[in-house]
Amino acid sequence: MKKLLALVFVAGLAFVGCGDGKNKEADSKKAQEQEKVVLRVGATPVPHAEILEFVKPDLAEQGIDLRIVSFTDYVLPNLALNDGMLDANFHQHKPFLDSVKADKGLKLESIAAIHIEPLGLYSRKLKSLDELPQGASIAIPNDPSNGGRALLLLEAKGLIKLKDSNNLTATEFDIVENKKDIKIKSVEAPLLPRTLEDVDAAVINGNYALQAGLKSGDALALEGKESPYANILVVQESRVNDEALQKLKDALQSQKVKDFMMEKYQGEIVPVF
Repeated sequence: MKKLLALVFVAGLAFVGCGDGKNKEADSKKAQEQEKVVLRVGATPVPHAEILEFVKPDLAEQGIDLRIVSFTDYVLPNLALNDGMLDANFHQHKPFLDSVKADKGLKLESIAAIHIEPLGLYSRKLKSLDELPQGASIAIPNDPSNGGRALLLLEAKGLIKLKDSNNLTATEFDIVENKKDIKIKSVEAPLLPRTLEDVDAAVINGNYALQAGLKSGDALALEGKESPYANILVVQESRVNDEALQKLKDALQSQKVKDFMMEKYQGEIVPVF
């Protein structure tokens, strides 16, 4: 009887020990999860979200749970970031950010320049600029910074002349010479690829051109690599020096990401770091 009781007692200890081990393991796992910093980053699908997906595993090793929130709009990610619904966004260039900040009174700041998406003039109807007819219709982005950027591209290719070639927010009212009597149509940037059947040509942002399957080599005109419109990582002004956001910045500006962009996008996306 004493032997039986001893065995039961030892077995009980073993069971308790096993339970303690499982509990400790669960507690350790829970603690690790709690230690992870969650970063919610707004991005347009191509190429921004793809680049963020690429750095996600490296950030996880540094204790950062990167959660990508996809947008197909340029303004909403800034509003969401300003309101604290996002920790950062990655989808725009600085002239656009500056324009939205001034218009909406947002307290946002760029902490890194990542790449350039060359703006291009595309057409389903024309093979070259020489074929552009008199009275041709050209669609451009309807936001101030990208609209001005599009007009500067048209001026650089000799299609129009602007009052001030340094005005990044020029509009069609700033055109002082238009020998081909080109009709400018302002359209929301995401919708520009769809207009190609209805206009002679359209100036399309690089990310939306990529999403539509358009290649920079097919463009009638393309922005040069010297463009000041680098895409940036944006955060709230109060979090510029945030440790986790700095880790995200370092990951996006790594040699690994540069190699990834060069291989995946074959010159459609140009690193600037």
